[in-house]
Amino acid sequence: MATKGHTRDGAKKSSGRFTDEERAAVKDRALEQKIVWGKNRADDERIVVAKISQMPEPDRSIGKRLHELIQNSAPLLSPRLWYGMPAYTMEGEVLCFFQPAHKFKARYGTLGFSDKARLDDGAMWPTVFALKELNATALARIVALLNKALS
Repeated sequence: MATKGHTRDGAKKSSGRFTDEERAAVKDRALEQKIVWGKNRADDERIVVAKISQMPEPDRSIGKRLHELIQNSAPLLSPRLWYGMPAYTMEGEVLCFFQPAHKFKARYGTLGFSDKARLDDGAMWPTVFALKELNATALARIVALLNKALS
């Protein structure tokens, strides 16, 4: 049950509308808007890797491995930050992103795909996938999703 000033999950609300985590994401987004993404891929990658290195475990290990996988299997995608999360763009548009568990005090991180990803499968399909660990099966599935998203 939510109490005054808190959400249902117990997160403290800093105002009547947003949790502290949501406000932090908005601040991250404002800072990211000042960066000219896509101008220098090496600089963009350094910024994303630095953000991943600041994450607590297991988010840091998952984020690092996911970043390496995306860079190696989908080199067309460019790294950037998006609301404080590592994201990967095609032609300047976010195609996929990693939302670490700690960001919103969730029990697992997620790999999400935007509507730019071509994952369409009938009338309904998943666009966000829970990540508890990146074993061989999960890595292969992510590569297949990336290939489909880019097709």
